[in-house]
Parts: sequence; C-alpha cells; structure tokens
Amino acid sequence: MSKPTAAFFKIHFNAVFLVFLLSHASSQFHGAQEQAILVKLKQYWQNPSSISHWILSSNSTDHCSWPEVTCLNNSVTELNLPNKSISGTIPSLICELQNLTSIDLNYNNIMGEFPKTLYNCSKLENLDLSQNYYIGTIPDDIDKLGRLRYLNLMVNNFSGEVPAAIGSLQDLSTLLLVKNQFNGSLPHEIGNLSKLEILGLAYNSELKQSKFPSSFKNLTKLKTLWMSGTNLIGEIPDFIADMTALEQLDLSCNRLTGEIPNALFLLKNLKGIHLFDNKLFGEIPQVIRASNLTAIDLSQNHLTGRIPSDVGKLEKLSSLVLFYNKLSGEIPESIGQISTLEDVRLFGNRLSGTLPQDFGRYSKLEIFEVCSNRLTGTLPTHLCDRGKLLGVVACDNNLKGELPRSLGNCNSLLRVDVSRNGLTGSIPSGLWTSLNLSMLMISDNMFTGELPRKVSDNLSRLEISNNRFSGEIPIEVKLWRNLDVFYASNNFFNGTIPRELTALPSLSTLLLDQNQLHGSLPSDIISWKSLRTLNLSKNQLSGQIPEAIGFLPNLNQLDLSGNQFSGQIPSQLGLLWCTDFNLSSNRLTGNIPKEFENGAYSNSFLNNPGLCASTAKVKLHICGSQRNSNLSYPRDLIWISSIAVFVLCLLVSFFVTKFCWKRNHVLDSRWELVAFQMVNFTTKDILLGLKDEKNKIGAGGSGEVYRVDISGHGDFIAVKRIRNKKRPERELEEFQAEVMTLSGIKHSNIVKLMCCMSSEDSKLLVYEYMENGSLYLWLNKHRTSSIILDWPKRFGIAVGAAQGLCYMHHDCSPPIIHRDMKSSNILLDSKFNAKIADFGLAKMLIKQGKPATISTVAGSFGYIAPEYAHTRTIDEKIDVYSFGVILLELTTGRKPNRGDEHRSLAEWAQHYYEEGHSILDALDGDVKEACHLNQMCNAFKLGLYCTRALPSLRPSMRTVLKILLQNCHPPDYRCKNTENEYHDLDHLPQKLTCAISV
Repeated sequence: MSKPTAAFFKIHFNAVFLVFLLSHASSQFHGAQEQAILVKLKQYWQNPSSISHWILSSNSTDHCSWPEVTCLNNSVTELNLPNKSISGTIPSLICELQNLTSIDLNYNNIMGEFPKTLYNCSKLENLDLSQNYYIGTIPDDIDKLGRLRYLNLMVNNFSGEVPAAIGSLQDLSTLLLVKNQFNGSLPHEIGNLSKLEILGLAYNSELKQSKFPSSFKNLTKLKTLWMSGTNLIGEIPDFIADMTALEQLDLSCNRLTGEIPNALFLLKNLKGIHLFDNKLFGEIPQVIRASNLTAIDLSQNHLTGRIPSDVGKLEKLSSLVLFYNKLSGEIPESIGQISTLEDVRLFGNRLSGTLPQDFGRYSKLEIFEVCSNRLTGTLPTHLCDRGKLLGVVACDNNLKGELPRSLGNCNSLLRVDVSRNGLTGSIPSGLWTSLNLSMLMISDNMFTGELPRKVSDNLSRLEISNNRFSGEIPIEVKLWRNLDVFYASNNFFNGTIPRELTALPSLSTLLLDQNQLHGSLPSDIISWKSLRTLNLSKNQLSGQIPEAIGFLPNLNQLDLSGNQFSGQIPSQLGLLWCTDFNLSSNRLTGNIPKEFENGAYSNSFLNNPGLCASTAKVKLHICGSQRNSNLSYPRDLIWISSIAVFVLCLLVSFFVTKFCWKRNHVLDSRWELVAFQMVNFTTKDILLGLKDEKNKIGAGGSGEVYRVDISGHGDFIAVKRIRNKKRPERELEEFQAEVMTLSGIKHSNIVKLMCCMSSEDSKLLVYEYMENGSLYLWLNKHRTSSIILDWPKRFGIAVGAAQGLCYMHHDCSPPIIHRDMKSSNILLDSKFNAKIADFGLAKMLIKQGKPATISTVAGSFGYIAPEYAHTRTIDEKIDVYSFGVILLELTTGRKPNRGDEHRSLAEWAQHYYEEGHSILDALDGDVKEACHLNQMCNAFKLGLYCTRALPSLRPSMRTVLKILLQNCHPPDYRCKNTENEYHDLDHLPQKLTCAISV
C-alpha cells in the first residue's frame, strides 16, 4: 500500500477547510436568523422597554449575550422573560427557535387561552406561564408537549376540568396549577406521572368535593404535595405511607375528618406536616417514627387528648405548632430537650401542669407561645440562653413567680406578653431597654417597682395595667419617642402628669385611670396630634380642663371622670367627635357645650351639681330653672309678667306661622336644633331655604333633600327632611340611626352631619354639601349621554368608599354596618372624593365578628347579600357584598339590578366569569383604555371576590382596601412577589400578585 502523497494531503486539507467554511457560514446564517426572530418577538409584543436592547447586530451571536437569552453552541435554548411587562399573546414564531427547551414568561400581562402555538416547540422541556391572565381550559391535547419536565400555570384564571392528558406527560417532574378557577374533578391520571417530584394543586376551592385520590399512592417519587384549599373531604388514607419519598405535605384548608393516621409518621423522609384549618377529630397518635421530621403543624383543628411523649424523640424537630385545638394534659418534659427546636406554638388549648424547664436550654429557641391554657408554675428560666428568642407569649394562664432574669439580657426579643397571670416581683432592668423590644404586655399580674428612666428605642406598646407599680411618671418619658399605646390603669402612680409626656408624637392611647395622680393637666396637651383615647379617670386631678383638648384632631374617647376638675367646660370640647365622653363626678359649673345636649351624652355629666343644660335630654337640671325662694314680690311679678308675654308671643307666632306657612308645613311647630360641631347658621336660615321648591335636589321614600345657601353667596349645605306622617315608627328609627351613627364618627370618607332639627311633623338632617352629587347620578349620566366618568376617577371613588367602610367595620367600637351601600349613597365633593352617606338603616354590632338578626330586610335590590335576604342575619359581610356590586358597576357600566334580562349584576358577573368569558369584553368600553386594563380587570375580579355567595368566602373590608391600594395600583405598578409565596386572599393579600384569582 503506497503512502499518501503531498498532493493527497493538500486536497484533503482543502476539503476539510471548505467544510469548515460552509459550517461557519451556516452557523452565522442560523445565528442571524435567530437574532431576527427575537427582534420580531419584541416587535410583536409592542417593544416593551424591558427588552429594548434586543436590536439587530452585524455580529450574528450578539443575542447570546442578552441577559434574557441562553445559548448552547450559539443557538438559543432558553428564554427567561419574567416580569418584563409583556402583554398580548405568544406568537407562533417563537417556535422558529428550533432548539428552544425552556420558556419563562412568569409575571407578565399575557392574556387569552392556553397557547397551542407552543406545540410546535418540539424540544420544549420547561414552561412557566404563571401569574398572567390566561382564561379558559387547559387543552385536552396538552400531551403534545410530550417532552415537558416542568409545567407552571399557577395564579391564572384557567377553569373547567384539569385534563386527563396531563397524566400522559411521562417526563414531568414538576406540575404547579395553584390558584386557578378549576371547577371539575381531580383527574386520577395524575397518578400515572411516575417521575413527578412536586405537585401543587392548592387554592382551587371550586373543585368538586373529593376524597384524597387513591391513584396518588403511585407517586412514589413525589417529595412535595401541596393541596391546601382543594375541597378534599373524608379521612387521610393510610396508603399515604406508600408515597415513600414525601418530604412536604400540605392538606390545610380542606374538610378532612377523622383522626390523623399513624401512617403519616411512618414516612421516613417527611420534613413537614401542615394540616391546619381542617375538621380533624381524635387524638394525636402515639406512634411517631418519622425520624427525619423537622416540622409538625396540626393547628386549628379539633384534636383532643395529650401531646404524645414520643414527640420528644424527634431529634430533628424544629417546629411544633399545635395551637387552637382541644389538647389537654401536661407538655412532655422531653420536648424541651430537643436540640433543634426553634418554634413552639401551643396556645389556645387546655394544657395544664408546669412548663418544662428545659425550653431554651439546649436549642436556639426563637418563638415560644403558650397563651390561653391552664398552665401553672413558673416560666422556664433558660428561654433566651442561646440569644435567639424573638417572643414570649404566655398570657392567660395561672403562672406564678417572677420573670426569668435571663430575659433581662435578651436583646433579640421583639415581644413579651405575660398578661393575665399571677406573676410577681419586679421587671428585670435589662428587659425595659432590650434593643429590639417593641411590645411589652404585662397587665393583670402583681408586679411591683417604678417606671424606668429609659426604655428600648423601639418600644411602641407598653401595657402594665392592674399591677402594683408605684412612684411618679419620670420626666425622661419624653425619650420614649416611638410609644404608641400606654396602658397603666389601676396602679399606685402618684405625683403629677409631667409635661414631658406630651412630647410623644406617636401616642394614640393613654390610660392612666385609677391611680393617685394629682395637679392640673399639662398645658402642652395640644401636642398629642395622634391621640385617640385618653382616660385619666379616678385620680385626684384638679384645675380647669384645658381648651386645647378640643383641638386634638383624632380624639374619640375621653374620660376625665372621678377627679376634682372645676370651672366651666371649655366650649372647644364641642369640636370633638367622641364615641365615649365622660366628665362625671367632678366640680364643674356652668352650661355644658350645646353639642353635648342630646341623648347620646345623657350620662356624661353626672354628679356635677354646678352644671346645667338647656334640654332635658341630658341628666342635668335645666339652666335657669332653680329659683331662689327669697325673691321679692316685685321681682316675682316681673318674672310672671315675662312668662305671660312669652306665652302671648308664642300664641301670636303660632297663628302667624299657621296662616303664612300652612302650605309648606315647614314652620308648623317649634323646632329644636342639636349641633354636632360649630355651625355658622341658624334654624331660620335653614327653614327659609326649604320654602323655595327650587332648592329641592332629590326625593326618596322618607322625604326630600334640599340645597340651601345659608349666606346668600354660594355657601351651601344639604338638608334632608324626613316626614313623620306615612310610617312614623320607621321614619323615627331611621332618623335615630342616622343621628346616632354620624354624630359619633368622623372620617374623611363619611359625609359630615353638622346638626339635626326636629319638630312635631318633620325632622331635618343637615350635612356638608357635596357639589358633584352621587356616584349613581354620574353613572346614570354616562348610560344616557356622552358625559363620562373616566376610570381614574372611578378608581379613586372605589378607594375612598372602601376607606370609609373599613373605618366603620374595623375602627369603630362597636362596628357599624351600613346595610344600604349603593352608588346613590356614595356622594362626591368638588374633587370627586367619595363620602358614604345615608345611614338610616345602619346598625351597630354589639360585638365585632358576631352577626345580628333583624326582623325585616331593608336595602336596595341588586345590592342585597343573599344571606341577608334569606336569613335576616347581618354582619360586616353584607356591606362587603354591596361594595362588590359597586365595583362591578364601576368596571362594567351595567346597572346593579340588570346584569342581563334574568339576573342581577352580581349573579351575571359570577356566571360570566365561571363560563370562561374574557373579562376584557365585560369592561365598560367607554372608559376602557390600554393603560388602565390591568387595574380594571383586577377591580372586576375583586368585585367577584366580594360578591361570593358564602359570606365566609368574602374578604373583610380591611383586606379589600389592602388589595385596592397594594395590588391594584395605577397602571404600570406591579407588586411583585419577590418571596415567590402565594397566599389565599383571606391571608396576607399584600404579598399577592395583582393577578387576583377569585
């Protein structure tokens, strides 16, 4: 065989070089082609600024350096585009990137149905479309994406059935369908996914009721199973032990019953059990063999019996959470000896006996909460030995002895609550000044000692009432700059109230009642701008009541009773809007301010012999009614003559009035005016305004509304006249409800009641005038003409109304239920700020969270919550329902009683959404602009959330307001969930994406 010649090598080299050149040219062509595809993608998505750097380049590989693009051998394999403000849909050209294996479009504004265009991405393995606005069903042929390993569709609006075809994606290791709108059954075919390691189906509460799927026992590689809120019923099956790889199991917020099976504790790899908020009954099993178990959470069930002693054998346990059950017996001593234990929450049970003294000795304990049990003995002495303790909550027990001295050297502490025990001794000096301490609550014990000169700079809440503290309030109190709440009732404090106490800018509540304080009140009391509650009763305070109290802008509870205050009550106190007001048992003299001359304050001035009033509604003698028995005859005669003249004048006035005003029935009897704030008009000013029918601006079932110019120069007020003729009992009830409600509350989003007037035939309510009328009028104008209330104004109105309702439900004591929330009862001032009006049906709850029952249903059709109509039971959730209807009105432009020809707006919207229709098509086309679509969609979905049929599924108004303010902010704002956590809207909505899933 001859050797290759030089010519042969030359020919071979040239051939190889030619192949190389051709390959290089092909690679360059392919790179340029992919770069062009990416630029077309950007243009299709309307050039979002987040990928503005996607620009064609002469270098065919430049796109591989773009941060959103991953290449392998200069070919695109991954697109990572989370939170890039991409809107629209996914075009088919994306699959022209022939080597694409991964697409991440999480947290964008992509709409429409599941993109079947991705079926052409033949190599696709990872797909993340979570936190977008997808609707409709997951297609039945999704198994065409046969190479998928990772599929994340959570936090969208997919509905219908979870398709059985998902069970054919045999390579799938992660499947996340959390928080959608599925309303079918869980497919048993999921059990065919033999490689599945993570399965998330949580927060799909509309799924059909089902037992734990038996096919899931085949998921032998599954490590995480997240099925909270999936409408599971029945018992937890024993075959769960066949899922041998399980590490995290969450079946919370379902309707599971029965006992916790021993099989749970046979899972060797299990690191966490979460079964809270179910209806599990029975005892915690003694057999606990899960040696790797790191967390136990069985809270909020109906578990009985003892805490198993075998829990102490779990050498890796870091968290023991058993709160809100019916557990009894002692806490096993061995639990305190677990070296990994960090979190102990056992509150709200029936546990008894002494606390294990080893808590904190061997582990870095962070959370220790054993409140509301029947525990005795002392607190463990080693709680903060490792310096990691964040909180000690042991209130409502029968604990004795002193606080552990170690707490005085525990700078990690944030909160200490040992209220309502029998603890004694002094507070460890270091505890007062603990660096991070923000709440110290030790009321209702027998602690002694004096207040310290210095406290933690972070201390915001100090509760020491009902103890045996003594001494003076130190002048160094001015250094407690962050103090918000100070409860110090029923102790032995003496001396004066130092002027330095007024230097606390954040102070909202100050209780110093039932002490031995004396002297006058500080002159700088006006500094308490944040103060809402001031109770100084049952001391020995004296001098005059400072006028400055009347100028405290937020004060709504004032109690100065049981002291030695003297002199007249400052007229400035009439400026206050107090729900609780008590000046009883002092030495006050003179007339009480006219603002307090109504039945709401009938007991506010008792045991002040020198006080008088001009009305019998207050339990004081009438001013001028006490006659001196030594008056001379001439003076008696003058007095009698004066009375006679007065009576004659009344008679003349009566006949003149009857003759001149008979037609209008305005001055048909004597009028009584009760003012709730300083007013600059008289009864005559109002009555003259009612004479002119041109001033009438509205009428309803109980009377008319007038606009009255009290100065002649455009200084308007609104007057509602309630007749006493048709239904006197109901009119009187509504009048009293309006007065009782509005006279006691003060909020920028609630209409201001200035005064009320009453006569034999009529009653008048006088309000601030709202220049832009009601929301109903504007929406009605919009429906019948070209006058448009744009979306930014509508959104601002929704926020304002929510703020008013939130105040009524959560900040008033007792809470106030409006009962007739509707667009006509939302009034708008000159700047379109919303104020809630018409409290004629309002009801105050005796106790927050406790429903009340009424004899008749009242309200407006279309706004009435179903449970109110059927059971006559009312609580805050009926207002939430009505507010939800208002949101649907604002977003759709439809009338509340006319979603279509057969259903109310709320019923129509729920069905419309459940049937998978596009929200965009439901929005009011006259105000629908691209820059507002995200906000309008979310407001629509929030309206759906508020109008759920079951009251328990509706949010509180506090939650509604948080969602509006934090999750539905102006157009380009997105509150990204950086922690990658997703919560039900009933819990922590501030961490939820704007893509609200109802």
